[in-house]
Amino acid sequence: MSLGLDYFKKVYGVIPGWVQKMYDYNPEMLQHYTALRGAAMSAGALSVKEKDILLVGMNAARLYARSMVYHTKGSIDGGATLEELAEYLVVAYHYGGEKALQIGLQSFEYALELTGAKSIKISHESNGSEIIRFYGQFATSDQSRSYFEQLAILFDRGDVNALKAKLLETNSVTTQMKHILMTGIYTTTLNNEETDVWAKKARKVGVQEAQLAELGYACLLTAGIPSWFEISDALIEK
Repeated sequence: MSLGLDYFKKVYGVIPGWVQKMYDYNPEMLQHYTALRGAAMSAGALSVKEKDILLVGMNAARLYARSMVYHTKGSIDGGATLEELAEYLVVAYHYGGEKALQIGLQSFEYALELTGAKSIKISHESNGSEIIRFYGQFATSDQSRSYFEQLAILFDRGDVNALKAKLLETNSVTTQMKHILMTGIYTTTLNNEETDVWAKKARKVGVQEAQLAELGYACLLTAGIPSWFEISDALIEK
């Protein structure tokens, strides 16, 4: 087996069809892509787990379930908890709305399967407050359960501004990581102006430039070279 095929088998447990086809048509291309992915996803200013779970949230926000599910496994393998995963998935509402919450259920259900947790059924057509309350069942403290309930109440009230502000508060996931996620969402959707806005917001809450740069490497994997163009404009030159 080639190094590339072996790498992806270790990452996903199986060799995805898209990997096998890249190898079949051009083994050298897979070799280069594997090296790029390995470098982009290596631990640095962001951990491997953080990069995977950020990619879950970014892809939920932009309604790209396929990549979201792939990176769900990486998140769980890297040590992400169900509570953390749920929080990244609800932050995706900030950009993708209720549809992002519905798409995100595919990630969470896969995580339940991967962890061997008891599966609780919920319709993928559930509304936002129902989904948020569903996630609240996996909170590990009274404070966290209260956080999810407050989000659901704000959703029920239709108070979008208050809801979006609450989504960015620290709970099991820090406000810094949530701001990194929001920067990544706008990076992967190639929204240059908003990428810059969120990078500035991220710096104000303590996010470091190296973290934003490494976010850009992860974005490149899921949204291509154009996503690096977008975040590179927002990075401060050394």
